[in-house]
Amino acid sequence: MRVLVVGSGAREHAIAQACAGKGHRVLCTPGNPGIAQVAEVVHWPQDNASLVALAQEHGAELVIVGPEAYLAQGLADELRAAGIPTFGPGQAAAQIESDKAWSKAFMTRHGVPTAAHRSFETLDAALAHLGTCGLPVVIKDAGLQAGKGVTIVRNHQEGRDALRAIFAQQNAAAVIEDFMTGQEVSVLAMTDGEHFALTLPSQDHKTIWEGDTGPMTGGMGVICPFPVEDAEMDIIRRDIIERTLQGLREEGLPFCGVLYAGLMLTPDGPKVVEFNARFGDPEAEAVLPLLESDLAAHALAAAQGQLNPDELRWSTGASAVVILAAPGYPGAPQKGIPLQLPPTGTGEYIFHAGTAEQDGQLVSSGGRVLAVTATADTLPDALSRAYALADQVGFEGAQLRRDIGFRIGLRGDEAPAPAPEQRP
Repeated sequence: MRVLVVGSGAREHAIAQACAGKGHRVLCTPGNPGIAQVAEVVHWPQDNASLVALAQEHGAELVIVGPEAYLAQGLADELRAAGIPTFGPGQAAAQIESDKAWSKAFMTRHGVPTAAHRSFETLDAALAHLGTCGLPVVIKDAGLQAGKGVTIVRNHQEGRDALRAIFAQQNAAAVIEDFMTGQEVSVLAMTDGEHFALTLPSQDHKTIWEGDTGPMTGGMGVICPFPVEDAEMDIIRRDIIERTLQGLREEGLPFCGVLYAGLMLTPDGPKVVEFNARFGDPEAEAVLPLLESDLAAHALAAAQGQLNPDELRWSTGASAVVILAAPGYPGAPQKGIPLQLPPTGTGEYIFHAGTAEQDGQLVSSGGRVLAVTATADTLPDALSRAYALADQVGFEGAQLRRDIGFRIGLRGDEAPAPAPEQRP
């Protein structure tokens, strides 16, 4: 099958790897140097009309749209209008990620469990409400923020600063919601809008430093599978995924693609922290290496409204991802740092997130630069392998967390936290 993958990060590298590993011909735009090792990378204009033309020119039999920005701009709609099977929701359905205020209102309408919240379109109204809130609370930028744009507020001045930063932007909106306690977990549903198959549960580590401290990032590491009780999975399946997909259908917004549920396993049961409209990043780098069946075949079936959940097969092992981020991330990451990558063994992957080639040298080009993944029969072994591989990467000043998996009593490497001068 000719598969076009749209995107340029580690998520798209993992998608391309999964498809190419089953013998599919994979094309990717705009791609990155790592993706070029498993797929044909095409440098091409990234507007919707040009991407549709690219798919037509190369006879793409399936398009998998990776990043949320493309979905929010309606790329999947235009591909489908051109008769090209596409795995990714249309612009209206993608609001479940692109507009957090809309998403929260949708959850309220359909009884999907989430934190109590209010949404605001003006700074004055948001500040007035903040003054009435007990602390801590969570303040979210309602727009797309690449996994960031979230502040856990523990004093009112911090909250006022967060709101002023949000409303300094044009057409801004904010959500203020109750702070939830419990374990965070990500559950992804591959769906044709009606039928769906859940991926293995995973757990991301969002903040930059050990012990869940420091600023929010796009994700610094993942473990998969994360242990979730059967009763909790039943609630996730019935009250969150099924209820959400049904609500989208009822509102005329059929959803084909990946519905990502970021969840909190609270004392009152699982609740939605946020929805995404695509594979998570870095969750994809943990989940997809454990998928034993054919990702492209499942995505095509979903695009044709014929997904068979029983056909997805998963490894009985585990995976771990360690992110190597540039110095200065998540603020102003340094770019152009030379990278030296070690060879990988069976079940080991180095997915490129923010890399480029400069005069024949691989260099950093973004905040999160590499996603180092390892699989094994057990999670402790996967973590040990991932850290061992990460430590072989030549990347001066790289930031990484040494406590991935600590929430279930597991650590990869017992090395101390990064020295203060490495922290932004």
